[in-house]
Amino acid sequence: MMQITDLQKEQKILPLLRLGFRPFFLFGAAFAVIAIFIWLLMLQGKSDFTPFGGGYWWHLHEMIFGFASAIIAGFLLTAVQNWTGIPGIQNKSLLFLVLLWFIPRIALIQPNLLGENITMLLDIAFLPAVAVFLGKPIIKIKQYRNLFFVPLLMLFTLVNIEFYLALMSPENFSVQLSAYAGVMLITLLMSVMVGRVGPMFTANGTQTTKVTNIAWLDKATNGSLALITFYLILHPLVAINLQVLGSLFILAAMFQAIRIARWRPWITIKVPLLWSLHLAVIFIVLGLFFIGYSYFSAELSTSHLWHLLTIGGMGGLILAMISRVSLGHTGRSLQPSKTMSLAFLFIFIAAIIRSFLPLIFPESIMSIYQASAGLWYFSFGIFIFHYAPMLLKGRLDGRPG
Repeated sequence: MMQITDLQKEQKILPLLRLGFRPFFLFGAAFAVIAIFIWLLMLQGKSDFTPFGGGYWWHLHEMIFGFASAIIAGFLLTAVQNWTGIPGIQNKSLLFLVLLWFIPRIALIQPNLLGENITMLLDIAFLPAVAVFLGKPIIKIKQYRNLFFVPLLMLFTLVNIEFYLALMSPENFSVQLSAYAGVMLITLLMSVMVGRVGPMFTANGTQTTKVTNIAWLDKATNGSLALITFYLILHPLVAINLQVLGSLFILAAMFQAIRIARWRPWITIKVPLLWSLHLAVIFIVLGLFFIGYSYFSAELSTSHLWHLLTIGGMGGLILAMISRVSLGHTGRSLQPSKTMSLAFLFIFIAAIIRSFLPLIFPESIMSIYQASAGLWYFSFGIFIFHYAPMLLKGRLDGRPG
């Protein structure tokens, strides 16, 4: 039962700083729009920005460690409260993490602001700081099953360091392979999380029997992604064989496809918070398969096909999850606005446009980029429009959080 003193203490805290999902979902979604807008300006030669590492490096780095990392931090710092029963970080501690994320975003686009060394150190420090706040309550109650996410955050940090080393020692470290490693880490994290909640969400939302997880299938699904991830992370030490890499991607797609088929995505068609989640997983399957196949085909551009994972898989699943989590943790029913269905749909159309149309109409590539980016803006813009008021106000039921 909520104590009166707890409620009084809660009401003295700015609503935005009452739980991790609030600032990180809001600012992460806003950054998703701003970062793609700046990147498109750079591609069109209409920007005066000279970001840290150059435009290409900045785009790859910031979509992983600016956008996705903010959402991951918000999700984990909120989920740990449910896992442990210990209140999540808030107020000054949360503000510290938000600033540790926000300041490098500004400094990376204006590298003369703080200087390269300070900018780099602040950026690298963010995820280890999140890991500390995440790990403390887990260790306190000895809930070691969820401690898995702490080393995962440290692996993200290692990939972040590789990004910077690729600028300092390009003969040993690859920007592109570091980016691929980062995307695969996010895909692995998404696969683990959706494997935990997907069957339960589906059963509850459709009033059907929950599908029982198969242990070996979960291990194969996540293990194949982990194998790809480590292969890419170790690229400075291990020569990457593209045929081996392609085979691993196709194998991972197969396991992912079997698992999502067992969850019966067709029964979710009337529930936007569910079909969006299931469709994002299907885009993960498509992304893994087509990326793998591209390593055996000279006709397919691997770099374009990665957007099946980054826009459809990563962007789609993030949009589905932050929409659901934000409703639940602000004391609202799990019924998003009808226009959120358009947001979900737009993100998947953006993924298809960005991944396949450049292969078909290479002469219209800038128009294709603009169309895909426009749909991305609409998707996250709709989220911001509907959810910013929720994230900036206290819970409807008056409870902490």
